[in-house]
Amino acid sequence: MEKKQLCHRFYRGYVKKLLMLMKLCLLFICVFTLTLSASSFAQQERVSFDLKNVSVKVLLDEIQKQTNWCFLFNPEQTKQLGKLSLRVENETVEEVLNRILKDTDKTFKFKNDLIMIVPKGAVEDDKSKKNIRIVGQVTDNKKLPLPGVTVIVKGLTIGTATDGNGRYALTLPKTEKLSLLFSFVGMKTREVAYTGKDTINVVMKEDVATLEDVVVTGYMNIRNSSFTGNAVTVKKEDLLKVSKTNVIKALQTFDPSFRIKENNRWGSDPNALPEVYIRGESGLGVKQLDSDALSKSNLVDNPNLPTFIMDGFEVSVSKLYDMDPNRIESITILKDATATALYGSRAANGVVVITTIPPKAGKLNIDYSIVGDITFPDLTDYHLLNAKEKLEVERLAGCYDFDKNNDGYTDKYTLDKEYSNKLANVVKGVDTYWLAKPLQTVFNHSHSLYIDGGSESVRFGIELQYANQDGVMKGSLRDRMGAGVSLAYNYKTFLVKNTVTYQRVRTKESPYGNFAAFAKQLPYDTYKDEDGVYNPTMKYWGRGSDSRRVNPMYEPSLNNFNKGSSEEFINNLSVNWNIIDGLLLKGQLSLTKTIGNTKRFYDPLSQQSANLNILSLKNVNSGTLYLDNNDGFSVDMNATLSFNKALNGHMINALTGISVQEDKSKSNGATYIGFPSGTLSSPEYAKEMYQKTRFNESTKRLVGFLFSLNYSYKDIYLLDASVRMDGSSTFGSDQRFAPFWSFGLGVNLHKYNFIQSLGFVDQLKLRASYGQIGKANFPAYAARSTYDIATDEWYKTGLSTRLKALGNKNLTWETTNTFDIGAELSLFGDLLYVKGSYYDKRTIDLVNDVTVPTSTGFTSYRDNVGEVLNKGYEFDVRVSAYQTKDWSVIFNFNLAHNKNRIEKISESLRAYNERVQEMFSKQLAFNDPDKELQSQPFLQYVEGGSLNSIFGVRSQGINPADGQEVFVSRNGQLTKVWAASDQVALGTSEPKAQGTFGFNIVYKQFSLFTNFMYETGGQRYNQTLVDKVENVNVYTDNVDERVLTSRWTKPGDKAKYKSLVVGRNVVEQTKPTSRFVQDYNVLSWNSLELGYDLPSGITNKLNLSMLRFSFGMNDIWHLSSVKQERGTSYPFARTVTFSIKVSL
Repeated sequence: MEKKQLCHRFYRGYVKKLLMLMKLCLLFICVFTLTLSASSFAQQERVSFDLKNVSVKVLLDEIQKQTNWCFLFNPEQTKQLGKLSLRVENETVEEVLNRILKDTDKTFKFKNDLIMIVPKGAVEDDKSKKNIRIVGQVTDNKKLPLPGVTVIVKGLTIGTATDGNGRYALTLPKTEKLSLLFSFVGMKTREVAYTGKDTINVVMKEDVATLEDVVVTGYMNIRNSSFTGNAVTVKKEDLLKVSKTNVIKALQTFDPSFRIKENNRWGSDPNALPEVYIRGESGLGVKQLDSDALSKSNLVDNPNLPTFIMDGFEVSVSKLYDMDPNRIESITILKDATATALYGSRAANGVVVITTIPPKAGKLNIDYSIVGDITFPDLTDYHLLNAKEKLEVERLAGCYDFDKNNDGYTDKYTLDKEYSNKLANVVKGVDTYWLAKPLQTVFNHSHSLYIDGGSESVRFGIELQYANQDGVMKGSLRDRMGAGVSLAYNYKTFLVKNTVTYQRVRTKESPYGNFAAFAKQLPYDTYKDEDGVYNPTMKYWGRGSDSRRVNPMYEPSLNNFNKGSSEEFINNLSVNWNIIDGLLLKGQLSLTKTIGNTKRFYDPLSQQSANLNILSLKNVNSGTLYLDNNDGFSVDMNATLSFNKALNGHMINALTGISVQEDKSKSNGATYIGFPSGTLSSPEYAKEMYQKTRFNESTKRLVGFLFSLNYSYKDIYLLDASVRMDGSSTFGSDQRFAPFWSFGLGVNLHKYNFIQSLGFVDQLKLRASYGQIGKANFPAYAARSTYDIATDEWYKTGLSTRLKALGNKNLTWETTNTFDIGAELSLFGDLLYVKGSYYDKRTIDLVNDVTVPTSTGFTSYRDNVGEVLNKGYEFDVRVSAYQTKDWSVIFNFNLAHNKNRIEKISESLRAYNERVQEMFSKQLAFNDPDKELQSQPFLQYVEGGSLNSIFGVRSQGINPADGQEVFVSRNGQLTKVWAASDQVALGTSEPKAQGTFGFNIVYKQFSLFTNFMYETGGQRYNQTLVDKVENVNVYTDNVDERVLTSRWTKPGDKAKYKSLVVGRNVVEQTKPTSRFVQDYNVLSWNSLELGYDLPSGITNKLNLSMLRFSFGMNDIWHLSSVKQERGTSYPFARTVTFSIKVSL
C-alpha cells in the first residue's frame, strides 16, 4: 500500500512537471512565430496624413509617429530631395515610401524594426554588409560611473541604457553618418558624433538647472517628464538657504501642503519635536481630553505623520530632526496615490524620501562646514504691566477700597498699609521683569566633516557631526554627535554598498519649568531675602492671595534635573546585480538599534507635586527619582527586480519585489523616593522603591509584495500603475492582509508638433491619478485581547490573570482613497513655470478607541469609527525674471488650500462628545487645576464638522443693560446661561490659503535669498483675552495691558468684555464663547541668507575647491491679526546665523 502511494505521488509530480514543460514550449513557439511575422505585419501598417510643402524628414517623422518603425538616414542627403506635398489615406508604409522616393536616387530597406534610406545601387546583400558595434563607459566629472544613462541614436528612438558600471553597448547597421545622444537626470545632455571608433567614452557634467527632473520614490528613480504622480523635490543647496540646522522647518518653504502643526505652547523648545502633516489631517490620534498635559508632541503611533524613508529604509521623524543637513543630497515629498502606493499601508499620510550624498571616486575630497548662531528669545507678543502700572490697575479695580458691607475680614487700616508697602517697593525701584528671569541669549555651533574618495572599484566615505543647541530657557539643551562610514565596491556587474552610522542625542529640560508661571508673577515682588537667598514662597500680601504662592526662582536653585540621552546604531547593506542590460536585481538590509534613557530628579526641598513625599514636619523622607529606559531593534529588508528599457519609442520602467519589516521594543521604568540630599540622586541612596518596576515589550511585523510600472510612449503618453499587498501583525486574525493600488495617466502636450511650432511652450503636461493606500498607526497589540498577571495576589493554584483590554479580530485597515489631477506649464525658455493640482483624499474606517462601560472591567477597545475628507488645491509659481552671465533673479510663490470635513462618526465619538460636555458641567473649586480647562475650547466630533473646528457657545455679546453675556442656544433662543450642550463649531483653525513667497538673486559670487510665510482665512480662539483680560484675577496675577479697555462699567455701555471684578473676590470664569473667536491672518518673515563664494582664482591658489561665507536670519518678524501671547510654556526665538563651508 505504501509503495502504491509513493508511486502515485511520483507519477503526479512527474505529470505536473511535464505539463509545465509543455506550457513553456508552447509559449516559446508563440513568441518565435510572432517574431517572424512581426516584420511582415509591420510593413502592412497603414498611415494617413495630408502635408503640404514639407521636407522629406517631416514626412518620415510623421510615419514614425503613426507606426512602430524607426528611420535611419543621412539628414544632409534627404535635404537634397527638396520639399513635397503628399496626401495619404490608409496606405501601407511601403506604398507611401515608394511615393516619397519616386524619381529620386534613394530607396529604402526594412531591417528588424528599422527602415533605412539608402542610395540606389547600394549593396543589398545583408550577409555581406557588416554591422557596427559601439561600446563605452559613461562617468561624471569625478570619474564615478553613471548607471542608467540613456544612450540613443540621434533622430531615432532606439538605444540602450548604461549598466551598474556605467557601461553600454549598441549594435547598429553601418551608415555614413550618425551621432549618439547621452542623457541623464541632473546632467547636461551630450551629443557625440560617430567617427569610426568602436569605443566612445563620455564624461557628463552636472546641470544644476535640471537636478529636480528626477523623482526619487525610494524604490526606483523615475524621470519627472514621464511621471504622473505628484511630488516635490528639494535640493540640499535650497534647504540650507532657509535653515542650516532644521531640515523639517526648511521643507515648509518649498511645499505649502507640508506643514508643521502649530504648537503655540512650546515655541522654540529644542526638545519639542515637530508634528508634521501633508494635505491636512485625516486621523484622530490622541483626543484632546485624553492628552498628557506635559507632553510636548505626539509622535508615537501618530495617525497623521507621513512616512520618512532614508536611502530606501524607514526612519523616524526625530532622525530627520537631528540630522546634519550637509549630508542630504535631496528630499522628495510624495503626495498622491501614484507617488506613494509602493509603500501601501505606510503611505496614506504621504512619504518623505531623503537621499544622502554617496561617496564619489577620484581624488580625496574633504568638505567641512561650521555654523554658528546667536539665538535670543522673542517676547514681542507679551504685553504685561510693569510694577507701577500693575499697582495702579489694582487701585482702579478697587482692591484697596474699604467696603463696610463686606465680611469684615479686612479693615481700612490693613488695606492702606498693604497699598503703602507695595507703593514703597515701586518707589524704591522694585520692578521685576519676570519674563527675563528664566531666559538667556545663547551661542550655538555645529560642525560637519565629510571625507570621500577611492577608485571606480572601491569608494569610501567618512562623516563626523557635532551640534550643540542650547535653548533660550536656561538649562535646556539638545546636543547631537554622530559618525558614519560608507564603503562601496564595484565588481563587474555587482555593486555592494554598506553604511554604518552612529548618533547620540543628549537632552535636558530647563529647571525653570513652565514659562507661564513667570508671566503671572507680580512685578513689585522681590524673590530673594536680604542675604540674597531665594525665598521658597512669595510674600503674602493679604486676603485674596495664596499664602503659599511658590517662588518660581526657588526651584531652579535646587538640584532638580530632567535629562535624557538616546543612541542609535544603523547598518545599511545593499547589493545590486545588473543581470543583463536593463535588468537589475537589488537587495537591501537595514539593522537599527536604539537605546534611550531619561532621569527626572526632584530635590528633597522641592515643592513640586511630582515630588511624591513633600518635606514636612511629619515627613522627613523626601525627594523623588524617576528612571525610564527603552530599547528598540528593527529589521528592514526588501528585494526588488527592476526592468528599464527603451524599445521603439516605448520606455518601460518596471519593478517587482518584497518588503519585510520587524520592530521590537522594550521599556522599563522605576520610581525611587526618600533621598538624604539633593546632591545624592542615585538609586542607591533612596530609602525605598515606589511600587514595582514598570515593564513593556512589543513586536510589530509588516510584510509587503509590490509591483510598479512606469511607462511612456515617445515621451508623450504616460502611464503609472502600482499594486501592493500588505500584511500586518497589528490587526486581528481576520484582517491581516489588504491590497493597495494606484493608477495614473498623463500626456506631454508640448511634444506635439502644433505646440512645438508655437515656439514659446517649453513644457505642458497634464496628469491624473487615483488609488487606495492605507495606514496602521496604532500600538502593536491594540487589536488583540490582552491579559494582566496579578502579581500582587497569590493563590494556592498559582498566579491569577485578568482581562486587561478587549481585542477586535474584525478591526480593519484604515484606508485613504485619493484622486489627484494636475498640470505643469513652462513658457519662454523657463521664464515662467506654473504647477497646479487638485486633490480629493477620503479616509475611511478610521481607527480609534471605542468607549465601553466600566462594568466590563476596562474602558475602551479599538474599532473603525469614522470617515474624514480632505480636498483642496495647490499652486507653485516660479518666475526667472532676469538671467545673464552674471545675474540671476528668480521669484517664487506657492499656495495651498485644504478643506477638512468629518463625513461619518460612530457612537463611540458621540460618547466622547458627552464626556467633553460633562467636563464643562462639573462644579470645580476655584483652585482646582482642572478648572483652567473649562475656559478652553475642546474639539468635538460632529458630521459636517472638521478636525480643526473651534467649539463654543454662540454669543450676542455683552448686554448693555446689565453687563451679562447673552448666549444663543442650539434652538436659536437667547439665554444668559452657558450650557455645554449648546456648543457648536464657531470656526476652524485651518486656513483657506497658506504658503510662501520670496526671491533668490545671484550676482557673480554673491547670492541673496529670502522668503516669507503667510496664512489667511482661518480663525483662532484668543486665549490671552480670556486668561489675561476677562478671566484674570487682577489682585493675584499680572495682566495684559488691555485689561481696562472696553470693559462694561455701567448700564448703557457697549463693551467687548464683562465688568472688571471689584476688590479681591473670585473671578467668574468665562467658558468658550464666540466672543473670543477671531479671524487669523498672519505674515512672517521666515528667513534671509546672504552668501559669498570666493572666486576660483583665489581658491585655486589656496588649493581649495570651494570656500563660501554666509550670513542668515530666521524667524525675523511675525505679524498677526490676533494679538495673543505666543510660546506660553516655552517662548519663541529668533536666530542670527554665520557659516563657513570649505572643500579641499
